[in-house]
Amino acid sequence: MLKRAWLLKFLLNIWPPFFFTGIKVELISSDFRHARVSLKMRPWNKNAMGVHFGGSLFAMTDPFYMLMTLARLGNNYYVWDKSADIDYIKPGKGVVHAEFYVSDHFIDEIIEHTRGGDKYLPSVEVCVKDSYGQLIAKVNRRLYIRRKKSQR
Repeated sequence: MLKRAWLLKFLLNIWPPFFFTGIKVELISSDFRHARVSLKMRPWNKNAMGVHFGGSLFAMTDPFYMLMTLARLGNNYYVWDKSADIDYIKPGKGVVHAEFYVSDHFIDEIIEHTRGGDKYLPSVEVCVKDSYGQLIAKVNRRLYIRRKKSQR
């Protein structure tokens, strides 16, 4: 697992699924507590109605909670994206943003729930907003978290 936030940011920004859709990682804090991602409107990520393609809005939220949580917990855990759903609130135009927060409380909760070797399936919500702060979409992501067998 990458322990350097700047390197993870760089690699995600050149990763083809992000690079070619216009998704840009603007920030990953050095302690992996906060990240910010943006998506610019481009001709190849518009839908037939001239607004952001829903798949691009969904994709911009994909790996962050999993990667940030894993970085905070360390290599003694499995952290996977298990499932996700999206609720489109209004059409997105221009530049849209999503922010991710992994609090100390969330990490403590994970440690407590997985202490006995059980899996833990927390849900986290990501809000995609336009440049005016208006809500465009809500994404609910469910993580699978468990201590590695050697750590149980």
